[in-house]
Amino acid sequence: MSNDLPSPARPLKIGTRGSPLALWQAHEVRRLLMAAFGLPEAAFEIVVIKVTGDAIQDKALREIGGKGLFTREIEEALLDGGIDIAVHSMKDMPTVQPEGLCLDCYLERADVRDAFVSPGYAGIANLPQGAVVGSSSLRRRAQLALRRPDLKLVEFRGNVQTRMRKLEDGVAHATFLAMAGLTRLGMTGVVRSAIEPEEMLPAVAQGAIGVERRVADDRVAGLLAAIHHRETGERLAAERAFLARLDGSCETPIAGLAVLTGGELWLRGEILRPDGSASVAGELRGPVADGATIGRALADELLGRAGPGFFG
Repeated sequence: MSNDLPSPARPLKIGTRGSPLALWQAHEVRRLLMAAFGLPEAAFEIVVIKVTGDAIQDKALREIGGKGLFTREIEEALLDGGIDIAVHSMKDMPTVQPEGLCLDCYLERADVRDAFVSPGYAGIANLPQGAVVGSSSLRRRAQLALRRPDLKLVEFRGNVQTRMRKLEDGVAHATFLAMAGLTRLGMTGVVRSAIEPEEMLPAVAQGAIGVERRVADDRVAGLLAAIHHRETGERLAAERAFLARLDGSCETPIAGLAVLTGGELWLRGEILRPDGSASVAGELRGPVADGATIGRALADELLGRAGPGFFG
């Protein structure tokens, strides 16, 4: 494969969003590929692509088009050859890729938990009645409304740094961020408490980084195979099949987490009404190889128990 390796003369172009966290993720993919093939940094080029989701900060995601807002422009660059691979936070990824693209490389998954972040309070239970909590995540908002209907929930868009500034400015008393992102940015010092999945099930694929490529690009497929983390792929196969069957978008509060335990896959899932007035949760276990089937089966079970019109 040595003749096909990236080089300073023909660098591999890595497409990414421009936020500090997105850039960390792209640099991590570069680091792993450098280590796997003994390549210099100059054999890679990081290409920052402006996406609609980052450009429009004053509207809720569900008002401007949902998950594809963080991927569309990057995928267009991948399809037209402007970049060779695209690095994504998997919880932002639609469950279906555009024709000609595929996702079959995942880095080892990081901490899946949500972090409670607040200048003045240690945890959800410590928030006073009527406290303001900011979040752009419909899942987090619905889960919080279910547990604490007395709280006031407000829209909170922007990257990690923007949200921290909003807290400092008093826009809200608390917010939630992904532990994985804060860890990658070296910002775990802002975490007041990490929320265990038993208390609040995380978003599907939270903590996972995916690398997207062109289906027909065998050279890139060979490169990415060297850094793919199989266990993460097996877990995400179940979670993303669960999400796909539920037609997960930014308009439906859905949580899901698969873990491998005792040689089998254990999938937990939850669907909620957007206003947090009700939730339906369940779990299934089965062979690791049947992850996608387990995901679809759990989705069907929850939908059956929820009944028609559950999402409102």
